[in-house]
Amino acid sequence: MTGASTSGAGPVWISVEGVNGIGKTTAARAIARRVGARCLLLDELTDHSDGGGFARNVIAALSARHDPFLRTGHPAAETLALLALQLRKTERLTATGTAGAEIVLEDRGVDSVAAYQAAILAQQHPGVSLIELAQHLLGSTRPWRRHPDVTILLTGDTAVCARRFADRIGRPLTAGDLALLTQIDAVYRRMADDEPARYTVLDTTGWGPHEVTDAVGEVVVSVLDRRSAGVS
Repeated sequence: MTGASTSGAGPVWISVEGVNGIGKTTAARAIARRVGARCLLLDELTDHSDGGGFARNVIAALSARHDPFLRTGHPAAETLALLALQLRKTERLTATGTAGAEIVLEDRGVDSVAAYQAAILAQQHPGVSLIELAQHLLGSTRPWRRHPDVTILLTGDTAVCARRFADRIGRPLTAGDLALLTQIDAVYRRMADDEPARYTVLDTTGWGPHEVTDAVGEVVVSVLDRRSAGVS
């Protein structure tokens, strides 16, 4: 179990991360339903338009080419736009409050931007260290945006994830897309290795949706129990 602090005022911030097709959105939504009013769910940015006109416009621009990884040919601009959306998410939450929730459960956060965009940016800069680039992107947000107290990273067979992702978007992934997904998974794993106090890694290989949800739920309940007990 993570050693991140779960005591103190305000809700504990838990993010659920992993590559496309790993099952994080299904699990996050199911857990939010289970926990009820004690949990405030922040959906993945591209799944809704809860950021106002700014978010809708940015997501529409990033989706214009229907690329599975929101690539438009301008990776630096895409990275800045995605980071801005993450900052906007926190800004709106600060303004509207958390309605007494004990947990903020986030489906993808700043770690996603760091992992995905590091892999995408590196394609234009051969030889660059993916993990160093990811850590640079992640570190650049610290003055502006709260990082999660606990990050649950779901890992598994990227080939299986790719098939699920392709089924969801209704078209097959290219060999390049699969290679990129594999790189992103590797970056996530390195980020977890470098920050073990925040990350809890769950290997979901061979698991079905209910098993993934139960495992994520156990982590969330453990965090709630630790908070209730005042354990850091």
